[in-house]
Amino acid sequence: MNYTLHQLHIFLKIAELKSITKTSEALHLTQPAVSIQLKNFQNQFPIPLTEVVGRQLYVTDFGMEIAHAAEKILNEVHAINYKTLAYEGQLSGRLKLSVVSTGKYVMPYFLSDFMRQNEGVDLIMDVTNKSQVVESLELNEVDFALVSVLPKKLKVNKVSLMQNKLFFIASGGLEVKKNLSKRKLFEEHPLIYREHGSATRSAMESFLSKNKFSVRKKIELTSNEAVKQAVLSGLGCSIMPLIGIGNELKKKDLQIIPVKGLPINTVWNLIWLKSKKMSPTALAYLNFITKEKDRIINEKFSWTNIGSISKVVCELI
Repeated sequence: MNYTLHQLHIFLKIAELKSITKTSEALHLTQPAVSIQLKNFQNQFPIPLTEVVGRQLYVTDFGMEIAHAAEKILNEVHAINYKTLAYEGQLSGRLKLSVVSTGKYVMPYFLSDFMRQNEGVDLIMDVTNKSQVVESLELNEVDFALVSVLPKKLKVNKVSLMQNKLFFIASGGLEVKKNLSKRKLFEEHPLIYREHGSATRSAMESFLSKNKFSVRKKIELTSNEAVKQAVLSGLGCSIMPLIGIGNELKKKDLQIIPVKGLPINTVWNLIWLKSKKMSPTALAYLNFITKEKDRIINEKFSWTNIGSISKVVCELI
């Protein structure tokens, strides 16, 4: 047999995602490149590793055994690399995080300096909804998670990073009738929701219920970016985090419509299990974020302060 580490890496990802398309996207490769590597890898075994039923790709029982072996091999390779770097006096290892989808506008800024300072550290960051983030933390699959609502069923430690402010957002081209009541505002315009399991959706539904606002038409989308594009197009309005729409507000492609009771203020927290035995890499990052978070917030996010928003966009609130 003459398979490569590259082929092992690709097949392990195929076994995880059960899709050539998703694997190519995850590894930033073309679909033909992934298919060719899978074929070359498969040809080295007398027993099929995968099968296609209809349009769905399945990994055979034998294929799953090979995937488990591939994972062990790749972990050993990573261990060799990390031990080499550690012997040279460099911090090395993997830093694994799971981040709620709106947190993708925040978390990279709290990582970039640390990653530049520690070239021997590999970063794995999964961006998904709150339910999946909490699950990955509960299963001990990650070192840290970024959430705006603390999980009730888990015993966690936390570092509070910064505020998450949610406003009522509409397309910049939407003309709101003068003297229109806020109740009518919600009734006259379709409201765009995130999917179930999203913390943004939970906060939005809580606000609507508390104020007894009825919604004429609901639209559900599965990412914050999709919601933003839908609002930009004029498809509807939404209650959205300020952090992801700064450029659109500045260009007046989006607008904040003042509504009593908004913004909804929550806090992004970096959390980890109290029972977690942290790696040297995770401990180093925790030390970094504790010392540097205030500097990062002041340098990168001062524009999100209520007093600064009017300087970014005229007559936002």
